[in-house]
Amino acid sequence: MPQINGRFVPNMKSPRTADNEEPAAERACDFRSVDKGFTKEMALAEADRCLDCKKPLCVDGCPVNINIPKFIEKIRDEDFGGGLDVIREESMLPAICGRVCPQENQCEGKCIRGKKGDPVAIGQLERFLGDQPDLASKPQMAPKNGKKVAVVGSGPSGIACAGELARNGFDVTVFEAFFTGGGVLVYGIPEFRLPKAVVKREIDGLEELGVKFEFNSVVGRITDAEELFEAGYDAIYVATGAGLPKFLNVPGENLPNVFFANEYLTRVNLMKANKFPTYDTPTKHGTNVVVFGGGNVAMDAVRTAKRLGAERAVIAYRRSEEEMPARRAELHHAKAEGVEVMPLVSPLEFVKGEDGCVCAVRVQKMELGAPDASGRRRPVPIEGAIEEIPCDVAISAIGTNANPFAKMIGDIKLNKWGYILADEDGRTSDPRIWAGGDIVTGAATVILAMGAGKTAAASITRALCA
Repeated sequence: MPQINGRFVPNMKSPRTADNEEPAAERACDFRSVDKGFTKEMALAEADRCLDCKKPLCVDGCPVNINIPKFIEKIRDEDFGGGLDVIREESMLPAICGRVCPQENQCEGKCIRGKKGDPVAIGQLERFLGDQPDLASKPQMAPKNGKKVAVVGSGPSGIACAGELARNGFDVTVFEAFFTGGGVLVYGIPEFRLPKAVVKREIDGLEELGVKFEFNSVVGRITDAEELFEAGYDAIYVATGAGLPKFLNVPGENLPNVFFANEYLTRVNLMKANKFPTYDTPTKHGTNVVVFGGGNVAMDAVRTAKRLGAERAVIAYRRSEEEMPARRAELHHAKAEGVEVMPLVSPLEFVKGEDGCVCAVRVQKMELGAPDASGRRRPVPIEGAIEEIPCDVAISAIGTNANPFAKMIGDIKLNKWGYILADEDGRTSDPRIWAGGDIVTGAATVILAMGAGKTAAASITRALCA
């Protein structure tokens, strides 16, 4: 690597290393990973672009404050295990976060190189290290402290909290409603974005730390907080997520083959409906599919439909394409794979066909009017501009609400939308119960949920080991 007086000199002229993607026409036909990740040579070239800033704003942009310049320095030195150790000081899930975090709004969005060009591909470098878990040192474990903690939910917030508590000497049991661990990481994110094997590897790593998992366990139904305390648990961390779908509230929404995105993605991602009848979970493989929404979940749903054989896959959004909240990379990938974007439309009615199933959707065309209170131009209907779009599958992906099991777990305060009220440390109105992730904040990112889990773990440790 280039040096002056023993100090690293970044490669200022080198362009950002391009992502290592599968050809769009090929990947759109199956569930292979879209991005193959950096090779060693690509990672070294990209690491050389880092400015090694004295005041690294990228660290401020990371919700868990990973020492990004330090792990990139380790990559430059080809000390990949050391780089992974640096990341794992703050994050146990680099292979996951490197794939699905919105780096463009976080670490890369703060990167100084991005002010006058392309930022360093921090997410790709994190993934490069995360995909080599055998190189990491064994985490340091505190002596057992005799305390027990129950974690409810094995999504990113739950497993982050469980991992931190295990390293702090706690006896930790994770209660998961599904038959496998990972929460939204496995049921909500398709294989082509986040392979299930990667999530399983992280779950297996927690079990190696001594974390126990109780699957098919719906806390709030089979047991509740008081019963867990009676069973010897000293604290509970609730991380049930926000998986209750929001309704479009239009006629015909209950017709066969009108799905909510979570249901549709769960059938395919977790229950292998794409391999029916080899696996006995069916779903409709539509020829004409329309997905309503503009976020990452909508992108996941429409790209899944494309892989299930849709000849026409449309994502319909009530605002403009530029206002879609989905990651730009996901929108780019969707369009490259043949997804059609239909902005400024709002559903009016799902139309029933002769077989009783949905056969079309009537939509109202919109235009952008005056700005609303937030400063965004509000979409308003264009009088008489109504269109009927043929479809044999329609999917609603307009957001989620709080998981209703939260209010059944214990006597803890909720806000008016059903989310758990918790302080900055994750502590609820019951001082024995902590909560974090989407069940507190509403739908957010993987890394923010992880950050909440880490914060709560630190608070639990202080409370129980003072």
